[in-house]
Amino acid sequence: MKKIPKFKSEDKEREFWAKEGSSEYVDWSRARRVILPNLKPSLKTISLRLPELMLAELKLLAHKRDIPYQSLIKIILAERLEEEYKSREN
Repeated sequence: MKKIPKFKSEDKEREFWAKEGSSEYVDWSRARRVILPNLKPSLKTISLRLPELMLAELKLLAHKRDIPYQSLIKIILAERLEEEYKSREN
């Protein structure tokens, strides 16, 4: 295994890992899955402009699922992101 270099900043480390694969630096066969039950994801509030009809449809769908419409938007976005990642792998 190659030795992971020391970095002067997080930006330099980010640049390095954006170009390099980790398989030459980490023996992933020895990795163990870790569960972090108390980890809360960082949230960022955004403003999103939607057509009124789209928002009405989202609210209707959310009401049918008995969830807040903002939660439904996050679910739909997460599903779409997963589809995008899967299509990139193929």
